[in-house]
Amino acid sequence: MVRALPDLITSARPTLTNIALVVLPLANSPGGHRLGVNGLAIDSDQSVLYSGGRDGVICSWNLNLDLNRSFADAHGPGESPSDSTDSPPSDTTSKAASASTFRAQVQAHTHWVNDIVLTQDYTALVSCSSDLTVKVWRPHAEDGHTPETIGLHSDYVKCLAAPNAQSDWVASGGLDRKIRLWDLNRGEELLEINVGDEGSDKGSIYALGLKGGILASGGPESVVRVWDPRTGKRITKFVGHTDNIRAILINRAGDTIMTASSDTTVKVWSVTGGRCLHTLSMHNDSVWSLYSDHPDLSVFYSSDRSGLVAKTDVRNTVDMDEGICVAVCQEHEGVGKVISCGRYIWTATSSSSINRWLDVDMETDKQIPEWLRPQRASSTASRPRLPSSPQSATPPTANGDLKRQIPMSAILRVSNTSAFPAANIRDPDAVTVYSMRPLRKPPAVTDSDASVPVPVNGLPDESIEGQNGLIKHIMLNDRRRVLTLDTAGEVVMWDILKVECIPVKSYGKCHLEDIEPTVNASESFSNWCTVDTRTGRLACVLEENYCFDAETYADELDLEETIDFREDQRINHGKWVLRYLFSGLIDEEIRRDSIYRKSLMGDTDQRERFQRSNAPPSIQLPSAASLWQDPSIRPGSPITPKAINGHNYPPMTPGMAIGVATPGLTSPTQPTPLDGHLLPTAEEEPESDKPSSSYSQSRSSGDYFSSSPTPHPLTPLLGGHLDKTPQSPSDTEKESHSKESSSLFGKKFRYSFGGKKLGRSPSVDTKQPVVVDEKAEDSDESKSMEVKTDLAQDNLLGVIEKIRQGYNAQIQDTSGQGVVTAITPSMPNETPVLKPPPNTTVIIQEDRPDSGGAADLYRGTVGSLHEDADLLERVVPTWLGDLLLLNQVPFKETSKVSFVLQPWGDLLPSIANNEGNSRLNANRMLRSKKILVYVAERIEAHPEKPDPNALKPEEYLELYCQNQIVPPTMTLATLRAHVWKSGTDVLLYYKSNGRKEILGEKTPEKVLEEKARAVAEEEEGD
Repeated sequence: MVRALPDLITSARPTLTNIALVVLPLANSPGGHRLGVNGLAIDSDQSVLYSGGRDGVICSWNLNLDLNRSFADAHGPGESPSDSTDSPPSDTTSKAASASTFRAQVQAHTHWVNDIVLTQDYTALVSCSSDLTVKVWRPHAEDGHTPETIGLHSDYVKCLAAPNAQSDWVASGGLDRKIRLWDLNRGEELLEINVGDEGSDKGSIYALGLKGGILASGGPESVVRVWDPRTGKRITKFVGHTDNIRAILINRAGDTIMTASSDTTVKVWSVTGGRCLHTLSMHNDSVWSLYSDHPDLSVFYSSDRSGLVAKTDVRNTVDMDEGICVAVCQEHEGVGKVISCGRYIWTATSSSSINRWLDVDMETDKQIPEWLRPQRASSTASRPRLPSSPQSATPPTANGDLKRQIPMSAILRVSNTSAFPAANIRDPDAVTVYSMRPLRKPPAVTDSDASVPVPVNGLPDESIEGQNGLIKHIMLNDRRRVLTLDTAGEVVMWDILKVECIPVKSYGKCHLEDIEPTVNASESFSNWCTVDTRTGRLACVLEENYCFDAETYADELDLEETIDFREDQRINHGKWVLRYLFSGLIDEEIRRDSIYRKSLMGDTDQRERFQRSNAPPSIQLPSAASLWQDPSIRPGSPITPKAINGHNYPPMTPGMAIGVATPGLTSPTQPTPLDGHLLPTAEEEPESDKPSSSYSQSRSSGDYFSSSPTPHPLTPLLGGHLDKTPQSPSDTEKESHSKESSSLFGKKFRYSFGGKKLGRSPSVDTKQPVVVDEKAEDSDESKSMEVKTDLAQDNLLGVIEKIRQGYNAQIQDTSGQGVVTAITPSMPNETPVLKPPPNTTVIIQEDRPDSGGAADLYRGTVGSLHEDADLLERVVPTWLGDLLLLNQVPFKETSKVSFVLQPWGDLLPSIANNEGNSRLNANRMLRSKKILVYVAERIEAHPEKPDPNALKPEEYLELYCQNQIVPPTMTLATLRAHVWKSGTDVLLYYKSNGRKEILGEKTPEKVLEEKARAVAEEEEGD
């Protein structure tokens, strides 16, 4: 069930969700998983293996094997499978010719893929993930590169089940305690089953089984629940396990259920009898996986946490205890998934590689010990309850070849009541509750050690190699470079601002902690993104609340193209990245805007032709549309005004205000700042408080510290070019800002590096009606209309609608002379050009705070955003639309740093006022050289004609903190974090370096003399 788009403007709806934008730059890397594999499925007709991994990727592999050949087809009467290679003996091809090859892969999910299943005659692959989605991928379709979302859970989706390979529906279960049935053709939910008891938080689902007209589920409660998938009603439940249930199988008739648990046991339940028939204990560790293609489950495979894979055959036996269980292989890690087809077994572990093993033939005479064969072949009436003792049996010679038999050391005891092999394990009464550390160890042992099994296969027949994925990262202090460690132990540095798929530098195989101190600079920047490596790639998350907080000075950027920046111009990180990730959408909207304006003018001309000759050109009526022409009528109005800084005015980088931090300390003789707050940057300033371009320019011009009513030509605003003295915002404006910002909800954006090309697919049914709060429906008509209007503006389409309303105002104002475009994206001198790869995948997500996850709303690529403009207009949030089309960012209060500024040793005049106040505050990004400019203006006389060749203040003044000289380009944030190292007010001292004579400068001797004189005068007064 897909939720409607969240309302960002109105507060009529009680609960709102965030929207995330996920970007996955996909490099042309080799195919394969980067992290562990969780799911396996095989198309035996096409000889294709499908795998789902923790990197969110689904891969397909050409096995190049005849999977329909049975053991009887693979060898003759005188030949054993152990004598043949992995390919059938009748084939002339070599083993290398039958090696698996990469077929295709798709980045289906943004979190772990937990399970996959093949349905609809092997044409549809359904996957579930921790990103809350259930998706279907049709690899054989023409557009098979695009997975389609068919459903959502409210928490991690852990397992899937289908009744058979031809079914058109599947079941999914997750940690939200829900089982949901999905129609694959229509992509909609058929049924929802609430597993947890009412009022209980238990019922998480880790395993599902579906066959024979029944559905079974299990989880941490250790209870097996059986459901009717047609009605959703519970049929029965089984209690007996003592730990998490990890896998479930159901026979074709639907009367027998097999379950595997972390309590190390496999149990067999009778649905008709309502009881446990058998408890199998061939494993000594948590059993993680079960697989069987036998209709009665008489032959099945099981794997555990220690890496052991066992094959059990209970055919031709009266009791399961008399079956044969063989240790087929031993992995180095826990086996989370095992499947079998033909004469082979495939295992999935926490490694990115998939191993193929030779299966063990349990039917041929030469694969079963001679002394056991008569018992299994005899009739039911004549079969003894206990087999003969292995010590008294004469092993078969088979022409003197003992290698063709299953080794005795590979045979496992099926249960504690089995007489074979000899009992040499734990107490049978405690087997079910046993869930301690594994008793079986993988190291090699001799065949004479009967207590430890030796698998039939020592090495895999083939390994399908995966790739190296990122498993650890450290973000450096500059908040743009990231160090990563991959599964091969290699350390790599990335620059996330470049939005490219190429690492900056590789340090080879070493410790991440050893490299970090050598490359980390003493800098301090605000957090503007969150980085994670949960899918084996570098992923960055940008949220509206903080993605615009970090800025970099343009002169510190290493750009390919030369751009003429203003002095001390700053580039906003989030704005820079988002501008070029969505450049294709911007271009498409500009094209559509041009067509709309032409049609608007055409309609105007047509109306004028039908007007009478003496008709007035227009009739002025009072309407809300007039507000668009002059937003200054209503300061603080929430209506978004037309952009005015795109074409007619160059973008400004505003100044850094240094204000007196302590309020009320004013002097009639010495002016003080009108406001202690730092002026907001152009990006931080709310558009609703910019009624005209002249107002905006006056806000970002004049003296950079804004503390004196008299402007000084030596101290222009950072990036400003006007000489008008700026005025601080009034209290009314501040209150308006506070109220407006408090109603905004955070959104986030995310992008990551590495992978393969993806397709695009809408993940939301945009035709679904918007959910309106019941209160709004019960209210009067005017209030309901107001809510609907706000909802309509809560996306990019709302931004476009505002722009077009402005065009109507232009036509009325200019009498149809022309319409000037209002789409004004940022220019290269404000956001230098970035070139993200066209195959970079863009995903818009909706946060689910109740489950701690996010659900996809849209998936596409950078190169195809223009094709999906219709969908994006409904999905892109308003704040992003304002940024892309109007070059506006949400308002946010500027973070400031307080500091005390004093002369070093009283050698220079003090900048304090008559009351002795020298405590100031300024933007955390203010450079120390601007503080020296502030000092120079107050200790030196202003020349009537400034000398262009005169020394700059940073050339003859020095700033000290903690007895360290402060570099001119160091910011206040870096100064406080790495030099002052405290959250209290920073104490700064200024002094002259002697390169320029300063009026009023004192020598140390004169200072001592004045101090001595002051002490003497004080003593005389006493």
